[in-house]
Amino acid sequence: MAKISDYYGSLVFNDQVMQDRLPKATYKVLSETVKDGKPLNLEVANVVAHAMKEWAIELGATHYTHWFQPLTGITSEKHDSFINPQPNGRALLSFSGKELIQGEPDASSFPSGGLRATFEARGYTAWDPTSFAFIKDEVLCIPTAFVSYTGEALDKKTPLLRSMDAIGREAKRVLALFGKQPVQVSTTVGPEQEYFLIKEEDYQERLDLILTGRTLFGADPCKGQELEEHYFGAIRPTVNRFMQELDDELWKLGIPAKTKHNEVAPSQHELAPIFLTTNAAVDANLLMMELMRKLASHHGLVCLQHEKPFEGINGNGKHNNWSISADGVNLLDPGTTPFENLQFLVFLTAVIKAVDEYQGLLRMSVASAGNDHRLGANEAPPAIISIFLGDELEAIVRAIIDATPYASDGAKTMDLGSPVLPTFIKDNTDRNRTSPFAFTGNKFEFRMSGGEVNLSDANMVLNTIVAKALADFADTLEESADFETDAKAYMKQVLTDHQRIIFNGNNYDEAWIAEAARRGLLNLKSTPEALPQYITPESVELFERFGVLSKIEAESRYEVKLEHYSKKINIEGLVTARMARARFIPAIIEYSSVVAGSIAAKKAVAPDIDTSAEEDLLTKLNSGLATITKGADDLQAALADAAAVEDSLKAARAYLTKVLPAMNAVRAAVDEMEIIVGHDYWPVPTYNHILFYT
Repeated sequence: MAKISDYYGSLVFNDQVMQDRLPKATYKVLSETVKDGKPLNLEVANVVAHAMKEWAIELGATHYTHWFQPLTGITSEKHDSFINPQPNGRALLSFSGKELIQGEPDASSFPSGGLRATFEARGYTAWDPTSFAFIKDEVLCIPTAFVSYTGEALDKKTPLLRSMDAIGREAKRVLALFGKQPVQVSTTVGPEQEYFLIKEEDYQERLDLILTGRTLFGADPCKGQELEEHYFGAIRPTVNRFMQELDDELWKLGIPAKTKHNEVAPSQHELAPIFLTTNAAVDANLLMMELMRKLASHHGLVCLQHEKPFEGINGNGKHNNWSISADGVNLLDPGTTPFENLQFLVFLTAVIKAVDEYQGLLRMSVASAGNDHRLGANEAPPAIISIFLGDELEAIVRAIIDATPYASDGAKTMDLGSPVLPTFIKDNTDRNRTSPFAFTGNKFEFRMSGGEVNLSDANMVLNTIVAKALADFADTLEESADFETDAKAYMKQVLTDHQRIIFNGNNYDEAWIAEAARRGLLNLKSTPEALPQYITPESVELFERFGVLSKIEAESRYEVKLEHYSKKINIEGLVTARMARARFIPAIIEYSSVVAGSIAAKKAVAPDIDTSAEEDLLTKLNSGLATITKGADDLQAALADAAAVEDSLKAARAYLTKVLPAMNAVRAAVDEMEIIVGHDYWPVPTYNHILFYT
C-alpha cells in the first residue's frame, strides 16, 4: 500500500515540482510574482507553460482548461487539447505561455448583472499563479480570474484577490509602526465543510432533492437528532469507504484534508482541512465539494450540500476559520500574555471595529435562499452579527475601555481525578457554538456561511472591512510621537465605540434579540433584507477606496444575487406545485379509495358494523385533499404574481412574502397526510427512511 507521503500533491504543479522542472532563473521570477506581485513576462510564461505541459502529459493529461469561478458560485471549465496538427498528418503537443496566461471563454451565458449584453460575448480568463495548477480527470486545470471585454470582474476570484492585496497593504502599514517590514502579509482560511450522504435510490425518488437540493416535503421523523448519538459516533462502513476515497483524491490534489467525523444530524458529516492562503483555500473547498458529489456515486450515495436539505434537523454550514499572518507568523495569536501583546490587541481591535461598522455587509456576504432556512436554529447562528471573545479577552477589552488594571488568572491545570489520566493546561476560553463570529484561540470562526456557497464573497468582505479598520489605525498613528501611548488611547476609544458588537452569551436566547435591538445591531432575517447592504453608499465607497469592486461591479453582483434568489424560489415553487399535483394528490386519492372500499365491503357484510374509525380517516383524507388542491392553486397564483414583478428587489420580496408562505402551506398539508396515509401508498421516501440506513 502506497504511503500518503508518496502521493500527497502528486497531481499538483506545486512549488517542489516547479523547483525540479524550471530553470533557476525562471523559478526565481515566478516566485517573485507569487510572493511580491511582480509582473510575469511572456518569455518566462513560455518556459513555465512548456514545463507544465510536459509534467501534465506524463501524468496522463490530454487537455488543459482555464478553471474559473463565474458569478454562478460554482466552477467552470472549457477543455482544449494539447494537439497541434501538422501538414504530414501527425500532431505535435504544444502549450504556449499565451495559452497559460490568457483564455477567451464566451462570457455571454454567465450571469453578469447587466455588465454585459447577451450579444457581447467576449470575456477573458487570466492565470492566478498564487494558486497551483492541478490535474483533474486527465485535464490540466489552471486557476484563473474571469473578466469582461471591458475589464470588469465577472467572477468571484478577482475581487477576492483584490481584497487580499488591500488587507496585506494596510497590515504592512500597521506593522511598520511596530518596526516590522514583512515581505508578505496574507489572510488564511480553513473552511469546515458539512454535508449529508443519502442513498442514491432514495434521491432518485425525490424530485425536490434532484431539482432544488432540499426536501420541500417531509414530516418529522420519529427519531431525529434529539438523542445526540450521531455526533462523533462510529462511522458506518459505506460512509467510511467514501471518506477514505475522498481523502485519497484530495491528498493527491494537495488539499490538506485533516479531520472527518459524523455531525449532529443523522446522515450528516463534516470534513475540515488545514489552513491555506485564502484564495487557495477557496479553490480547494470548491474542488472538495465537487469531489464529494462525484465520488459519492461510487458508493451508491448522493452528497447533499444544501444549507437545509431536511426540515427540523441540523443544516449544512461551512465554518470559515479566518486569520491573518505576516511571513507565516499569525497576527491573531494572543500569546501567553495577551494584555501585554500590543500588536495582537491592535489587530483584534481592528477586527472588532470592522465587524461592527460593516455588520450589514458581512451578513449580506452569506445571504442566500438556502441559508435563510438554516440561520437561527439547529446549530446555526442567528442572523444578528455579534462577536464572541471569551472570558479572558472580554475582560481585557473591558480593562482597556475602563482604563483599569488587568490581572490574569494564569494558566489553569485540569486534574481529572484519577492518577492514570494526564493533567493538562485548560484553555483560557470556552467555545460558543451559537455565535456568528467567534474568536477561537488564534483565529475567528465565521459560522454563518452556508454549506453550498462559494466562500469568496464572505472572505472578500471580511478582508476589505478589516483593511479599512487597519487603514484607519495607520492614518491616525503614522505621525505619532509616542506610538505606544497613542495606540492604547486609540484602542480605548475604538473599543468604547464598538463594544456593542461583543456578546459572549447564548445567541439563541429570545432575550438576546431584544438586547441586540437595544444595542442598535441589525437583524436582517432574510436575503431580500440583507442584499441592499451591498450597494449602500458606505459599501460602495469602501469597495472603491480599496480597489476591490467598482460601483458598477458591486451593483452587478447585487443584481445577480437578487436574481439568483428569485430564480431559486421560483424553481422550488414550481416543484412544490408539480409534486403536490402529480405525486401526492393521486396517492391520497388512491388510499382514500382503499379506505372507502373497506368501509363499503364491511357494510355489505355487516350493515351494523362500526366503521367510524375508517370514516374518520376518510374525512381527514378528503379534507387534506381539498386543502392541498387549494394550496397548489394559491401557490400557482403567487408564482405568477411574483414572476410579473419587474423590479428585482420587489420581485425578491414577493417571492419571500407570497411564494414561500404558499409553499409552506402546501407542505404543511402534505406532511399532515404523510402520517395517516398507508406507508405502501406514499409516493416518495420519507425522512424515517432516508435519514436512517445501514
